[in-house]
Amino acid sequence: MPSYTRRALLRAPLALLGATPWLARAGEAEPIQLALVESLSGPFANTGEAVFRNLVWATERVNARGGVPLPGGARPLAVRRFDSKGQVEESLASLRAAIDAGARVVLQGNSSAVAAALVDAVNKHNERDPARRVLYLNYSAVDPALTNQLCSFWHFRFDAHADMRMAALMQVLKGDAELQRIYLIGQDYSFGQAVLREARRQLGAQRPDVRIVGEELHPVGRVKDFLPYVAKIKASGAQAVLTGNWGNDLTLLVKAARDGGFDGSFYTFYGNALGAPAAIGEAGVGKVLAVADWLPNVPTPESAAFYQAFRQRFPKPADDYVHLRMQLMIEALAQAMQRAASTEALPVARALEQARVTLAGRTGHMRAEDHQFQQPLVVGVMERQGAPGVPFDVEGSGYG
Repeated sequence: MPSYTRRALLRAPLALLGATPWLARAGEAEPIQLALVESLSGPFANTGEAVFRNLVWATERVNARGGVPLPGGARPLAVRRFDSKGQVEESLASLRAAIDAGARVVLQGNSSAVAAALVDAVNKHNERDPARRVLYLNYSAVDPALTNQLCSFWHFRFDAHADMRMAALMQVLKGDAELQRIYLIGQDYSFGQAVLREARRQLGAQRPDVRIVGEELHPVGRVKDFLPYVAKIKASGAQAVLTGNWGNDLTLLVKAARDGGFDGSFYTFYGNALGAPAAIGEAGVGKVLAVADWLPNVPTPESAAFYQAFRQRFPKPADDYVHLRMQLMIEALAQAMQRAASTEALPVARALEQARVTLAGRTGHMRAEDHQFQQPLVVGVMERQGAPGVPFDVEGSGYG
């Protein structure tokens, strides 16, 4: 896979573990249960498994320190999987099952539509059943509405929202003097619609000279062949594509672009992820850009050590997908529980509003007003491994 340069990209998956028991070992104390509600089957199963590996690794780090210090003694963190199949109704059923199983922290991110439903369900549950309140920690659902009109005291987002990611991409795009024609394509749901809407707005503000020659929304997770879309892109005369696609919807799109002979650039939210660099291969060198909170080729010793530790834990090339923000999220949760001297949702939420955490040389903090995590972003450009600034590749692809 490609490795991304200092404007780089990220990547890293986790372990295997079954789909049921609470996973944690840090002594005999009762584990603090964290419920992962995510797509673990279906077209986006690889994204859910990648999240699971990241969360397991993050909790292992906390547990290796002895767990979360609390008045009754330190307690380990444990992760349990609930397969939402990427569907709203399945996610709501998983939420109910997680609460009944004793979880008071719910983790989800790979769908803004699911996230909106979970925010509403958590709000209603916490009002109806204050003795079993839960927190919802969001690591990837980036529809801006979730921390704006849908803002909830019980919801905390640890990823930069779509408008923030778009602003970072625009800082690079506005410097591309040769770009005159661009095509917008996205997944037809709240997140994809938000990306295209914000792309139009920011292009108008930052590069009014760039013409949008096409704009398309496609069904989520149902398109198997993107060649007809690529044919439209080529026919439009576009020099670049901007997309928020993720998972197989991105991998299949960039693969079709390669197979269909599109030689323009890709400005992406997730082009560093889950097969996309390998799918496009040499054709993407210098042309595929992605925005992230961290990338393996961020040029610091702390970053390199962090990435190498992950690869040692999960050495399979297919598991090479690490998210620093997920590690920071678990560190922030452990910090908040320790400061609150409690695992109850209300005091932990109040402590989370003040969270500030550092890992691998990167620091982030929670903005109390809207529960939007604040962290630096980087934009990476796909290059061959071994090029200046690219010591690491992605998923054994030879690119980073």
